Amino acid sequence: MNNFGVILFDIDGVIRSVENSYRLSLKKTVYQFCGWEPSYQDIDNAKNEGIWNNDWDLSLEFIKRNIQKTNSKLKPPNREDIVRCFEDFYFGGNPKKDSKDWSGFIKNEELLVKKEFFKFLSGIGIIWGFVSGAESASAKFVLEKRLQLASPPLIAMGDAPDKPNPEGFLYLASKLSKKSLGKENIPIAYVGDTIADVNTVINAKKRIPDQNFMSIGIAPPHLHLKSRRKERTLYESKLKEAGADLILDSVNELKNIDIDFFKKYQL
Repeated sequence: MNNFGVILFDIDGVIRSVENSYRLSLKKTVYQFCGWEPSYQDIDNAKNEGIWNNDWDLSLEFIKRNIQKTNSKLKPPNREDIVRCFEDFYFGGNPKKDSKDWSGFIKNEELLVKKEFFKFLSGIGIIWGFVSGAESASAKFVLEKRLQLASPPLIAMGDAPDKPNPEGFLYLASKLSKKSLGKENIPIAYVGDTIADVNTVINAKKRIPDQNFMSIGIAPPHLHLKSRRKERTLYESKLKEAGADLILDSVNELKNIDIDFFKKYQL
């Protein structure tokens, strides 16, 4: 079978829900250092700034903003202290050791797709992989342990500069398509839930303008409650304003694609 496209996926908010894991770790870490806990809306608003892809950095930023807002005499913690505190909440154990020993919020994560989803994509000629800002241990836990994917193509934290720098995205796209990126290559899409994800594709387009890149946006799972429809609509509008080519209700909608999909949304 001929491959007719590459789809790369963010993990957090796309493959798994992180409202009660990463985001909860962020909230608790901020509270630990300044006595104030950001709301989920605060986190969404910050994510919409398009530069806070790393939750450690966003935790520190929230602390600094709170200190400034309250005219507190607190001194911002070192980034190393932020990382240590965050990891204690998130992993609840050494991330380098067996996941059976973890007791943190990572155990709360709900999967948003099943293994069969990726088997289906392969069966219709879609090459797939993952570009995530999550730590390698966390990303591999959800992909290999929970979804049971064998050696999934992955760029995780530390493998490339943080998004929206497109370097990791471009590297994996080229590797999987087995061709130099450009007009002769197959279309390449990236599915993400933040403006940083959209900007990653925008920046890739700037570097290689004759390659058909597409940004596919999805609002994070916590905005899919009926009671938060207004917030979700606003969030999706910001993804569109940032340059998303297509907004999906769910990543599982990609099961409905066919060979004309990329042509339809080609810029």
